[in-house]
Amino acid sequence: MCGIAGFINSEHGKQANERDLRRMCDVITHRGPDEDGYFVFDNVALGMRRLSIIDLSTGRQPITNEDKSIWIVFNGEIYNFPELRAELEAKGHQFRTKTDTETIVHAYEEWGTLCASKLNGMFAFAIWDNRRKQLFLARDRIGIKPLYYYADDKRIVFGSELKSLLQLPEVPREVDEKALDLFLTYEYVPAPYSILKGVKKLPQGHILVAKDGKIETQQYWEVKYQECDKSQHELEEEFIELMRDAVKIRMIADVPLGAFLSGGIDSSTIVALMSQVASRKVKTFSIGFENQSYNELEYAREIATHFGTEHQEFIIQPDILDLTDKLIHHLDEPLGDFSIFPTYLVSKMARRHVTVALSGDGGDELFGGYDTYVANQLDVKYRRKIPQFVREKMVAPMVGLLPPTGKKKGLVNKSKRFVEGSNLPPDLQHTRWMTFVAEHEKQALYSPEMLQARNGCTAFDFMRGYFQKATSKDPLNRQLYVDTKTYLCDNILVKVDRMSMATSLEARVPFLDHRVVEFAARVPGSMKMANGRTKILVKDALAKLLPQMITKRGKEGFSIPIKNWLKSELKPLMMETLAPEKIRADGFFQADMIERLIKEHLQNKENHSHRLWALMVFQIWKQTYLGK
Repeated sequence: MCGIAGFINSEHGKQANERDLRRMCDVITHRGPDEDGYFVFDNVALGMRRLSIIDLSTGRQPITNEDKSIWIVFNGEIYNFPELRAELEAKGHQFRTKTDTETIVHAYEEWGTLCASKLNGMFAFAIWDNRRKQLFLARDRIGIKPLYYYADDKRIVFGSELKSLLQLPEVPREVDEKALDLFLTYEYVPAPYSILKGVKKLPQGHILVAKDGKIETQQYWEVKYQECDKSQHELEEEFIELMRDAVKIRMIADVPLGAFLSGGIDSSTIVALMSQVASRKVKTFSIGFENQSYNELEYAREIATHFGTEHQEFIIQPDILDLTDKLIHHLDEPLGDFSIFPTYLVSKMARRHVTVALSGDGGDELFGGYDTYVANQLDVKYRRKIPQFVREKMVAPMVGLLPPTGKKKGLVNKSKRFVEGSNLPPDLQHTRWMTFVAEHEKQALYSPEMLQARNGCTAFDFMRGYFQKATSKDPLNRQLYVDTKTYLCDNILVKVDRMSMATSLEARVPFLDHRVVEFAARVPGSMKMANGRTKILVKDALAKLLPQMITKRGKEGFSIPIKNWLKSELKPLMMETLAPEKIRADGFFQADMIERLIKEHLQNKENHSHRLWALMVFQIWKQTYLGK
């Protein structure tokens, strides 16, 4: 695992400056604390920071081919590199190291830009081809590893993190209002946008070629949803075999390895399969809370005991909010997901014992684990059975009068969120319950300048575009496709990458082996969710391996009681960050509206934690990266 950065000067005769490259790499030392490496030649500069995982002695980057005409910097892991290496050696390629990185170099020699489709892994890499005078960038199929880039008539600049690009003065520091609108709507900035104008994220499953001052991007992989006619029993057996192999190949490392364990079905699946293939006890790591409605430690302990793991756990206290500035700095862009805190802390705890941790992320988006999918089915019945007049004039006002509770979920909190989402356009389907600032609320929240900058576009248009691309006719599988392309890639995986890398820990995600993703796309929606039961195939397939208390429980989610903390420990930071004079000076929002949100939240009239935290994150991010 590494962090990469670099640039190509487009101006004729403009030599690359190694000082610029070193600054770009120094700010991502946390991604690779073990060593650095640089290639500077003519107008080309490639650099990296390395976290040594495989081939600790000879795996230093950048790595080149036999005649030194091709150079690579690489972030990630290629799990099928032994098979690819054997194939390439049979074709006459000569290897000098045992690394997966060198395998990519020779794969590029053999297959050109098509090499990305040969790789099973998580990756973002940059190749300089001196013969063709071209830069080749690639990002893995699911978007597990990040890659930013910026181009003007002088340079093309790239890096694993936005902070690397910002070491160069020509990279713009202007907020993209459309990206800000998307962030406040969904709590993340989706690719290809970044929070800064002109800076882009290379989308998942895409490559980029820069040559002769021109840039072309191309999609090399897409998940196609086409349901098969196999029985559920056959699909369960196929799922177990695929997942067992996905776990097994992700346990290849020359350093200590463990697993995150929340006690949910996905992390329990990973630990169960690790225990089957491991030669020693699996190390597991869990996070808990004093607030019992947020605490899942009893389930994690059940799995740890069941499989005899070496288990470590940690109780989170509200004083973790002192970490806010540090974590937002590591995020690079605003991200409203509360669970950055437990993700960082469980990564920090795990890093004391291991260098690699397997994670259960991705299972919900592939196999239908979220309450929002259930809510969407319920909404169909709700709209059909209850007249619109009754919904709008009676149900919504009555539910709106109920004060939010301090629990994580609960009937009151679920009912309020359901009615709120049901008022949004039906064609957004389940994403209505993943939307946090509605269009009519933006009219009161946004400044006139912010409203004008959107040019009539709405954040909903972005999501509708993905629904239009979905190939499946199955309603649930269409939703899963959209989540895989958006929420999973640009929220969940961003959070896991940045928070684990902040502690120099490598996180691996077996559920997102592209073979598992393609398998899930063949499973009918009825085998994923029916009658309010979620992740049917996964739970039934694991019924013989896991305790019933794990397979029978519902989805809880990895979150923190921030709605309560905003009224107590976090209140001073909220009041300081969202002070009216600061809001008015920035010119993005209406200070009066934010004051109203704060007042309603503190008086327990409404739960505005998502809106308030997102606004706080943006304000802190802007001060951290853009200053005044």
